[in-house]
Amino acid sequence: MRSSQVPLKFRDGRRDLEADDPTDNSTMTTSKRDYYDVLGVPQSASDEAIKKAFRKLAMEFHPDRNRRQGAEDKFKEINEAYQVLSDSERRGAYDRFGHAGVTGNGNGKGFEGFENFGGFGDIFEAFFGGFAGNSARGRPNAARRGTDLQYSMTVAFDEAVFGVDKDVELQRTETCRSCNGSGSKNGAMPEGCSNCGGVGEVRRAHQSVFGQFVQVVPCNVCRGEGSIITDPCRQCRGSGRERRERKLEVSIPGGIEEGTQVRLRGEGEQGINGGPPGDLYVVVHIKPHEIFRREGNDIIYTLPLNVAQAALGAKVMIPTLKGEAEMVIPGATQSGQSFRLKGKGVPYLRSKRRGDQIVNVFVNTPSDLTDEQQGLFQKLAESFGDDTKADHPPDKSIFTKIKDAFVNE
Repeated sequence: MRSSQVPLKFRDGRRDLEADDPTDNSTMTTSKRDYYDVLGVPQSASDEAIKKAFRKLAMEFHPDRNRRQGAEDKFKEINEAYQVLSDSERRGAYDRFGHAGVTGNGNGKGFEGFENFGGFGDIFEAFFGGFAGNSARGRPNAARRGTDLQYSMTVAFDEAVFGVDKDVELQRTETCRSCNGSGSKNGAMPEGCSNCGGVGEVRRAHQSVFGQFVQVVPCNVCRGEGSIITDPCRQCRGSGRERRERKLEVSIPGGIEEGTQVRLRGEGEQGINGGPPGDLYVVVHIKPHEIFRREGNDIIYTLPLNVAQAALGAKVMIPTLKGEAEMVIPGATQSGQSFRLKGKGVPYLRSKRRGDQIVNVFVNTPSDLTDEQQGLFQKLAESFGDDTKADHPPDKSIFTKIKDAFVNE
């Protein structure tokens, strides 16, 4: 090797490689970036400084964390630079011969690629101890919370207003009664796995570009459980869990609204490996009422009145959610006019306050009159005269005329 004919030259702070050949006066410049520039360290950087720079850049450009275009190529370049500069022999060859000293075309060694790893996640996990997003693998035998369940229930309008206790029937996963959750026949304890020593994990050592690393992976014999069921329970087939029907009582509070969820803590699916159970969410739907309508905490009721009641006033019985109540309708009441019955509405949740009942008046115009009624309305019409003229007494309203007409009759 004619090392004296391969000098290093620096141009604008960057190092290029020139190949001097007695038979070729042309100059060749490599397309690879300088490894020190790739890591952003000077040529005099210590091993610790190189390692620190690599860790920082690898965290930034690792494809499992950086989805931008070109991040994977950037990470490969960073990894290649670190493989060379972290090895004292390779670094020395690189300092003497440049890229030609480490590409396998001279006395230098070629750098390793990613073939010793299962993917970028394995590289990241081996070097950084599991910071990569896809390397945080949960242990199969770890305690896990049970799944939440949802149940839909329909209640009557009155039940939603005043509250009610209802039964809920559902199926859910519970601990097997036959094996008491052990998964073994007659409740026998499973045998410890001899492959992993009962811990559910095994250590796997492999050689990488960073040296020898040890990975902890779930045991492939017991599937991470740490034990093996040799005689599984027939009821649950070794799972330790079974489906059962349950009847639960749920209290629907007074004043609940359409679509509200009532949570029953711990009444969901059974937890796994000793984990807590999930919750049960009961979604409440409300049937519409025949005569009432709800707006927030107020009850809306439409009261039909005939012409005489609206004109003269009347005492009427109003239906409420707690029976009938007497209400005085004043004379000259207009159609569409509203009255309020205090405290006759829906209770506020977790409060002693109640909404009101709103009574909207609707005046019915008669469409099927008897001869007597037609005669009375004819006399009434004659008593009105021509209301389109402005010479009628201004202090005598139409309702006063109606009242006078009926009284005089």
